[in-house]
Amino acid sequence: MKKHTLSGTSRKATGRKVKQLRAAGQLPGTVYGKKIKSESITVAKADFESVWHKAGETGLVELTGVGTPRSVLIHSVQLHPVTRALLHVEFFQVDLKEKVKTRVPIVLTGEVAAVREKTGVLLKVLDEVEVEALPTDLPEHLSLDVGVLKEVNQELKVSDITVPKGVTILADGGLTVVKIGSLVSREAEAQAAEEAAAAAAAAPTETAPAAEGAAAPAEEKKEETKPAGADKPAPTPAEEKKEA
Repeated sequence: MKKHTLSGTSRKATGRKVKQLRAAGQLPGTVYGKKIKSESITVAKADFESVWHKAGETGLVELTGVGTPRSVLIHSVQLHPVTRALLHVEFFQVDLKEKVKTRVPIVLTGEVAAVREKTGVLLKVLDEVEVEALPTDLPEHLSLDVGVLKEVNQELKVSDITVPKGVTILADGGLTVVKIGSLVSREAEAQAAEEAAAAAAAAPTETAPAAEGAAAPAEEKKEETKPAGADKPAPTPAEEKKEA
């Protein structure tokens, strides 16, 4: 593992005086660790940015200029919430013979056939995992070959990551790192909309209107009940006289 070098100086300025250090191109920081007393230091901002870009949070840094050279990790970097300017850095001093825990980024390698053929999209669910190793064995990143993914819904988990010798991944092996999701293009969406509209236009309506001029069906006539003798003809005057 490559070791990076950074020079610092002890710092007594605190509070508002720290702004003057930043204005002069210096970055305030702190060194801490097991069995050591926390110490305030400053490092050149430009030098720190260069080392941070190369080492990240897993690269071993040899800190000089503050007594005996010591091996540290860049543990935490504070940035301004708006300008993202560097404000403060914390260095964690390590024992080269004692394992440490830290988070390591996951780098994807290989080409996904589903993405190349535009039938799917690669979804990265997990960007980093926590590992444990000796400071000298800490990898800058962990590689994961996604070229084995062929179809939509296939995925790779933490257990599929290639782990260097001396490194232990502490994250759950069942966690998903990447997955192939379905890809719906605008052309496919437009075609589906056209097909749905055509199907709706071709479907028959539930109630068809009657043809113009056609007679409506006649209603059934209700059977009338007539009183007795209603069909008998009325008697003539001669018949009425005879009966009388």
